[in-house]
Amino acid sequence: MPHYQKPNAFTRSLFNPLVAFLTKIGLPIRGSRVLAVRGRKSGEWRTTPVNPLSHEGARYLVAPRGETQWVRNIRVTGTAELRGGRKPAETIRVAELSDDEKPALLRAYLRHWAWETNQFFGGVGAKAPEEELRRIAPDHPVFRIVE
Repeated sequence: MPHYQKPNAFTRSLFNPLVAFLTKIGLPIRGSRVLAVRGRKSGEWRTTPVNPLSHEGARYLVAPRGETQWVRNIRVTGTAELRGGRKPAETIRVAELSDDEKPALLRAYLRHWAWETNQFFGGVGAKAPEEELRRIAPDHPVFRIVE
């Protein structure tokens, strides 16, 4: 069964809407953006705040909660928009990374975003041994932004 950590009421009702609102008006928290992806069944736009990661000249989206709805949708569509502030929406294409490609990205993500997302990684932090990052890699989809 795919790994998924459902957001609690505080996150769903207050935190995510607040982060999305601040991002929309041009006050992102450490570079957060709003990801918009078409629903795989409805075709309707679905939005959620995300924490893009820049690492070694490339950009990535990491799913700290696991197999979320945005992950399932982006796997089907392969495209999405990153929105935020006064900038026009950026249309992106993504490619999902294999589990073997994830450890360095998970480490970088945890260094940058642990203050917000550490609880979703089962006690594994940025300083964890490589084998621990490999162990949790299947639970956290990672997508490289290719365009």
